[in-house]
Amino acid sequence: MESWLCKQFNVPEQQHNWPIAPLMLHRDAPDLTKSNKDFWLRADPVHLRIEQNHIMLADSQAFQISQQEAEEIAGSINRSVADQDFSIMPFRSDRWYVRMTSAPDMYTYTLDQVTCRNINSYLPSGSDSIRWHKLFNEIQMLLHDHPVNQARESRGELTINSVWFWGGGQMPQSIRSAFTHILSNHDLPRALALAAQINSSELPGNIHEWIQTQSAGTQLIVLDALQSKAKYRNGYDWRETLRTLEQHWFSPIYSALKEGKISQLAITALNETGTLNFTIQPVDLWKFWRLNRPLTAHSQKH
Repeated sequence: MESWLCKQFNVPEQQHNWPIAPLMLHRDAPDLTKSNKDFWLRADPVHLRIEQNHIMLADSQAFQISQQEAEEIAGSINRSVADQDFSIMPFRSDRWYVRMTSAPDMYTYTLDQVTCRNINSYLPSGSDSIRWHKLFNEIQMLLHDHPVNQARESRGELTINSVWFWGGGQMPQSIRSAFTHILSNHDLPRALALAAQINSSELPGNIHEWIQTQSAGTQLIVLDALQSKAKYRNGYDWRETLRTLEQHWFSPIYSALKEGKISQLAITALNETGTLNFTIQPVDLWKFWRLNRPLTAHSQKH
């Protein structure tokens, strides 16, 4: 989803990385992005679990971490790591940053790409990656018996035993989009809207009210509630969430399209291998002569 959103807002890759760190920093600590010279990297808290011959990663969707815990862990890392150009800043309890004076030659994978996966295939690569592998190992050793983790373990909570480096870049200069309003509970679309000076809001609880009060323009609605359920293989919650989406979103939007309240509906479905795009106009709903075909026959894959 990160790459698709960046493309929709004219944000290019920087050294094969999507610059998620400076984009989100513009939302979390806007004063620090006034100068586009600094290179920012995400260093998010994660839980690693050894399973036979591989290591699985869980992100903050699988655990809770307080701001105090984040600051204690980040402070310990900053005092212990012997690297002058490295300091973790926990501006959010689950969203940490590293500021650097120059951009490293390193390719990283997004946290979304590696969640619930074997991290051995997703470690940073590039000429500067050895330094980051070393930092990665140092931090894991430090956090192994950290007091915060000892307390978490005694409470039966997942430990914060590593960080994940990703999303590096400098703040993009030209951020624009054809969308006039963004509706999302996900922070990245709203951060992009802020940078592009586009109005944004959380998903409304009542879709019927939104349909009645919506303004003209092309609006982006981000429905990502199924994503974490699928990654963590929570089949029951996935099914119930899909049922909720059908009741609160898909069915009402279908009715609004049928009644001509929406001039065009474009659906973009994302997965790990591609993108499926569907475009529907009110007149399409009345073309009864069209034969029923599989869903994939109506899509265009990229």
